[in-house]
This record gives sequence, structure tokens and C-alpha cells, in this order.
Amino acid sequence: MDLSGYLPVLLFILVGLVVGAACLMIGDILQPHKADPAKDSPYECGFEAFEDARMKIDVRYYLVAILFILFDLEIAFLFPWAVSMKEAGLTGFIGVLIFLGILLVGFLYEWKKGALNWE
Repeated sequence: MDLSGYLPVLLFILVGLVVGAACLMIGDILQPHKADPAKDSPYECGFEAFEDARMKIDVRYYLVAILFILFDLEIAFLFPWAVSMKEAGLTGFIGVLIFLGILLVGFLYEWKKGALNWE
């Protein structure tokens, strides 16, 4: 079994680990060791914060973010198809229709469950 083809990958991983460890050590050596009270104070737009920064965030915010990523990726997959539509032919067109149908079913499910309602 010849593993010589994996040598560049192993070298790449090793160099990445060494560079990462070196950056962490240099940062640890060069960091200021005395904390400045002005830097440790809470700061928000020039005045003291109104409430704790660790407040709970509604889960619907994350659902909307996930839906945005989902439909953003949909567009990213549609661009290559649109560029090569002539070469893809009827098979490519049917494949994209199936892809869009699956996404439409997911979108309708999210809509029905109320994930898009922001109250």
C-alpha cells in the first residue's frame, strides 16, 4: 500500500498546526498583562449598557436566519444551472424542477408552522 500520495496532505496539516500554535504563543507573549479598567468596562455606543448582554434571544430569529441561508443557497445552485441550461437539456430542467419542488415543500411547511410570522 503506497501512502506517498498523502505526504503533501500531512505536510499541509502539520504546517497549519505549527503556524496556528506559533500565532497563539506569540499572542500570549505580546499581550498586555495588566488589564485596563476602561477596556474592561461595558461599552455600547458611548454610554453604559441598558441591560445584561446575556439576554435570551428568541429562537425565531435563528429560524429566519436558517431560512435565509437555505434560500440563499438555492440561488447559488440556480446560477450554474442557468448558465448551462442549453447543455443540460430536458433532463437538467426536470432535475431543477424537482429541486425547486422540494424547496417549495420545505418553504410551505415552514410557512404553515408559523416560522415566518414575527410577533
